[in-house]
Amino acid sequence: MKCISIDLDGTLLNSQHEISANNESVLNELKAEGHCLILNTGRAYADVIKLKAVQNMEIPIFCINGSVLFSETRELMYEATLTTSTYKNIFMILKGLGVGILVYTNYGGFPSTLPPLHGKSKQELDNLFQTFNYDEILEKDNLKIYKLIALVHPEDLEKIEEVKAALAGKFDISIASSFPNNVEITSSEAHKGKALLRYQQMMDLTFEEIIAFGDGGNDLAQFEVATTSVAMGNAPVHVQQKADIITKTNDEDGFSYAVRELLQLLKAEEQIL
Repeated sequence: MKCISIDLDGTLLNSQHEISANNESVLNELKAEGHCLILNTGRAYADVIKLKAVQNMEIPIFCINGSVLFSETRELMYEATLTTSTYKNIFMILKGLGVGILVYTNYGGFPSTLPPLHGKSKQELDNLFQTFNYDEILEKDNLKIYKLIALVHPEDLEKIEEVKAALAGKFDISIASSFPNNVEITSSEAHKGKALLRYQQMMDLTFEEIIAFGDGGNDLAQFEVATTSVAMGNAPVHVQQKADIITKTNDEDGFSYAVRELLQLLKAEEQIL
């Protein structure tokens, strides 16, 4: 059995944040052939299941960079969280650096998750972060904190390195970037690669191959454990350099192109669109 681990934003999803008909067809064909398909994303579960194509699939969903694992029947299998004290310390560092802060919890994302913020203006984002009362988060019962995202405007990318330097070596955390203008902070046990190995062990499976598709810095974690890593044509250069194969962009159905043409994972008679 082959395991095919697929990122969403910038990979399986096009610029309109949709799964194209070609990509959806390939997913269905791969599943019909008995391969283990996994959606391995930085998104929260609620932002994944909004996608109509996903609603029609029975495949495992790994959310928030491996923090929360759901089985193919949508049952919660595993959670990795940040302690409240770690959260408070990291939050104060991020606040001091003047970056936008998103907090992913079992109550949802505060003041938002990332996908709804795409396309927002600098003024809208500044207003969102400056007016939100973060103290309300810690007042919630049985709170679980999965991830913080430090978010900056595209013209302030130098702050990303400041964030990474400020956090380096101070906490038991994983740090990655799904986009050049963010830093995603999770438990050290939350890691796209570790999630694949954990799932294999939990399900008592042996994957002949792990083929990982991605476009962001947070996908390097799954590239590390993959037999074959595939970077999208729209991925940053440093991500492409870590991949075994580079396919077309997410707006050119790079996922389906890689499956059919570069990897030839589907039978010959199925390669005719």
